[in-house]
Amino acid sequence: MRWENQELGVESDDALPGLAKLNNLVRTVRTPEFDGIVFHEILAKSALNQVPGGSKVMPYAWTINPYRGCSHACSYCFARPTHKYLELNVGRDFDSQIIVKVNVAEVLRRELARPKWQENRHPVALGTNTDPYQRAEGRYKLMPEIIRALAEARTPFSILTKGTLLRRDLPLLAEASRQVPVDLAMSIAIYDDELQQSVEPGTPRAKERLATVTAVRNAGLDCSVFMMPILPFLTDTTEHLDFALSQVKASGATSVLYTALHLKPGVKEWFTFWLEREHPELIAKYAELYQGRTYAPKEYRQWLARRIKPLIAKHGLTRGREDLVTGGIESSATGDRRAGVVPRGRATRIDADGERRTPLVFFEEMDAATLAPEPTLF
Repeated sequence: MRWENQELGVESDDALPGLAKLNNLVRTVRTPEFDGIVFHEILAKSALNQVPGGSKVMPYAWTINPYRGCSHACSYCFARPTHKYLELNVGRDFDSQIIVKVNVAEVLRRELARPKWQENRHPVALGTNTDPYQRAEGRYKLMPEIIRALAEARTPFSILTKGTLLRRDLPLLAEASRQVPVDLAMSIAIYDDELQQSVEPGTPRAKERLATVTAVRNAGLDCSVFMMPILPFLTDTTEHLDFALSQVKASGATSVLYTALHLKPGVKEWFTFWLEREHPELIAKYAELYQGRTYAPKEYRQWLARRIKPLIAKHGLTRGREDLVTGGIESSATGDRRAGVVPRGRATRIDADGERRTPLVFFEEMDAATLAPEPTLF
């Protein structure tokens, strides 16, 4: 079925029960170009999402998520539980049932034009929940108008992605950077092709992402590399880390960030399914390491820091700065917001050195009717 033959306002048989409750669902689309993936196009009610922070210094931050769900299919993705609000599961549905906010740029322009926004023009982060440059972006082309809207409204922004499609928009991003601060980062966690294609099968290979970092640098923009997450017993060897950092350095990256794997409820079960299939010999080790916890133990994080920090120095790299609220790259427009920050709240980010950080919470606009019980993983 070709995309142009789909009729607006007509719900296909592929629409799922939770999605049918949405009064802003436009259509559900399948296409041979994206075998196994279903797109649910919606009319977004808002584009800017306010993310609660954890201190008086940083009470909140702002994000934009053009898509919900992600075809990158990373087994460890922390955003998986966001699908449960639409009665979609955190496993295969998250990878294959993609929500597309087809009017996101139009809504964003209205929100950015509001006098209250123009008074402050807070930095906005993209890619801190699901990837704005996943494969669907090649079809929907939502990012160019989002970038233009932010630049025209003099709103600083950052992008964190695993998608090499970022290269398409480099001329636009370079132009935007002449108007507002633009901060870019590429997520490249795994430098073993076989392992990478197993644990994050929908992503481009590390070599292709590193080439994108180089392309960003050649366009005159800075680009950080997120080596996140580092997988215990899989990518935490000296050999893997040394090779990874050598590749990051060769790409021209301006900084590197890292942290150990963390597994939220739901994500932990899905990652364990992958582990049982691909590395059953590690089941007992992971069970011990993550028993009753989301984050790796403090002792492991400190051990990892002792191993990787000398390697970062060896390759002449600097450690980048993560936004303490969104989890993305820190915007150069914020200045040094870290000074005096005192974390509060129940859920806190903990970095690779065992330091406590501010709460990290993601949410998007949702009708109350879409709330559902915890779904199955499949």
